[in-house]
Amino acid sequence: MLVTLEGLDGSGKSSAADHLAESDAVPTDAVFTREPTESWYGEAVQRSIGDPDADAVAELFLYTADHADHLSRTIRPALDDGRLVVSDRYSDSRYAYQGATLADHPHLDVADPLDYVREIHAPFTRKPDATVYLDVDPETGARRAGSTNKMEQVEFLEPVRGNYERLIDDDPERFVRVDATRSQDAVLADVESTVLDLLGE
Repeated sequence: MLVTLEGLDGSGKSSAADHLAESDAVPTDAVFTREPTESWYGEAVQRSIGDPDADAVAELFLYTADHADHLSRTIRPALDDGRLVVSDRYSDSRYAYQGATLADHPHLDVADPLDYVREIHAPFTRKPDATVYLDVDPETGARRAGSTNKMEQVEFLEPVRGNYERLIDDDPERFVRVDATRSQDAVLADVESTVLDLLGE
């Protein structure tokens, strides 16, 4: 089973992943991973995130390359072995975030940037079995994240959140929404309970 953790920067995805990794209720052979990865593809993505002038189309394909490598090296082999995989960010982050970065690109001639990103991924990605969406407003997310880069700004996170809502509307059976504006203990408890329900525990 592939379970992904999604949400705006500052929503608490990484804390939730760490909590699940330490939970005795989660299978000991579960694989915990994240995007961007720690591969050289992921390092290229991180460099692009730190560059306020990076071209959004070029950045999209850096993320896409990292995702493809992640699938081939980590996700698919673990799933083939019957292991639970929990990924802190996955393809939905691409759709939501890069859909937003491409919206104002002066030389991209597409009617719907979010659908364009989905279409690029469609031939090779692997859809999550379930996605836990940690829901937080852009102001709270930006404040928690520290607004340290271009993707942690309120004005950018607003359309990203709108894109996530589109994704949820398009696939409501897959998403489980968790109110991430509450205390960390309450959020972590809900995430753990959700994952255990998915596992049939």
